[in-house]
Amino acid sequence: MPSSDYIPCESVVQTLYSTHHHWLNTWLRSRLGNAADAADLAQDTFVRLLQKTERFELKAPRAFLRTIARGLVIDHWRREEIERAYLDAIAHLPEALAPSAEARVLVLELLEEVARLLEGLKPKVRKAFLLAQCDGLAYKQIAQQMGISLRSVERYVAQGLYHCYVLRYGT
Repeated sequence: MPSSDYIPCESVVQTLYSTHHHWLNTWLRSRLGNAADAADLAQDTFVRLLQKTERFELKAPRAFLRTIARGLVIDHWRREEIERAYLDAIAHLPEALAPSAEARVLVLELLEEVARLLEGLKPKVRKAFLLAQCDGLAYKQIAQQMGISLRSVERYVAQGLYHCYVLRYGT
């Protein structure tokens, strides 16, 4: 049961927005070097706060906002990296085989979702898993490329497969 000093989430967010939005936008612009992306991520930060279901008290509001925004910046950079890699991969295709703009958007959304799903994997596990599943490399080739043992590749790919299984079917 809320105490008498409980302030509804919307009121807290409104106060945070009016007090700290300009500061957050400036902080994001310094990280991103782009006013449009900074404005988008500042808005997304406050939307995240509105979506919170638990009650929160803020003793250090800027640190709290910076933590949320930092995660959004990392997501933004990851999306850009995925998009760059995909566009590089299709740049060499003949025009007749190049995907349409609509197909590119769908593939990028799918790639972002796959990246989010594989976030929980350790970097070596993720790399071995992707080399096996996406690049179709044999385990021996992966071991050579990564400079690890064949047994490690087998273990990493198995961990990646298990991770996907748990995400799909639960434990």
